Amino acid sequence: MLKHSYRYFLFLLLILSSCKDSEVIPEQSLTLEEEQLLLGNPSGATADESNPNNYLMLKPQYALSYSQERGTPNWVSWHVSEDWLGTAERQDDFRADPSLPEGWYRVGSSSYRGSGFDRGHNTPSADRTKSVADNSATFLMTNMIPQAPSNNQETWANLEDYTRDLVAEGNEVYVIMGSYGEGGTGSNGSARTIDNGRVTVPNRIWKVLVVLPEGENDLKRIDADTRVIAVDTPNSNTVRSDWGTYRTTVDAIESATGYDLLSALPTQLQKELEGQVDQGPTQ
Repeated sequence: MLKHSYRYFLFLLLILSSCKDSEVIPEQSLTLEEEQLLLGNPSGATADESNPNNYLMLKPQYALSYSQERGTPNWVSWHVSEDWLGTAERQDDFRADPSLPEGWYRVGSSSYRGSGFDRGHNTPSADRTKSVADNSATFLMTNMIPQAPSNNQETWANLEDYTRDLVAEGNEVYVIMGSYGEGGTGSNGSARTIDNGRVTVPNRIWKVLVVLPEGENDLKRIDADTRVIAVDTPNSNTVRSDWGTYRTTVDAIESATGYDLLSALPTQLQKELEGQVDQGPTQ
């Protein structure tokens, strides 16, 4: 009798052990800040005041590398999904970012006034409508660049609308946007800086979108068939409104900026995705 009981006990242990081994352990939940940097930190930015031109700023709504010298972000990274879209109205509360280190010049709401350039959002207002606080966060001036009006209101607006159309179709999109170079052409003509030289006008504006069907464990779901859209436009008021004509490769943007844009992905996968020019629809 004891022999049979012992065998039964061993059999029960074996079953329990097998169940434990086959159990799927869910991926640890990301913080909102980690969500915005899922694809990696393109420039290796750090939250160190001694690194003023590659200063990492993490917000629940987006992450960015800020340049004190340029008075603009180098790049901004964020996630667009159904969870981020709601009914909050556009706040239009442009303002200096109080989270910049003490003693740094803070670009203000009137710094672009009379310049001929728009206060161009990186993370769009319409990508953050879940709450008033989320929308308001997009109006911090650390999220702005001097952008030619036609570029901002037509070319870029069309790409932003298309991004949200993708979400409405059941996708989620990871976006990295930035700018580089010096000198653009706005409604008042060409300029290299504004705000008495404290804000640099970029020459080029770029964006990379990684498109996934809505789901979980997003980083692990990116593969060689994932749609990646890379766009690089001149910061000019004569820019064409069709953003699709400015499609390029991630490799080309990395070459121009020195950034590693999809650094969180395996090296071989980066090579496969970053050398392709998107051929998908644009509306």
